[in-house]
Amino acid sequence: MKVRIHVSLKPGVLDPQGRAVHHALDGLGFKGVEDVRIGRLVEMEVADDTSDEALDEMCQKLLANMVIENYRIEKVG
Repeated sequence: MKVRIHVSLKPGVLDPQGRAVHHALDGLGFKGVEDVRIGRLVEMEVADDTSDEALDEMCQKLLANMVIENYRIEKVG
């Protein structure tokens, strides 16, 4: 089974990379961009019988920094 883990910064956490991209877009003439937040995507192939609890534990223990990040698990058909 293919799984995608979307990891993003929690609201209110400073995102210097997002700010740099926002500034660069503005400098390139792209107007109307109000905010940019940078996250990451982790794609994994796991056994079909991998439980939701196991996926959640992987995120909490390694894939996301629970202090400053949120995550969302997506199972791909």
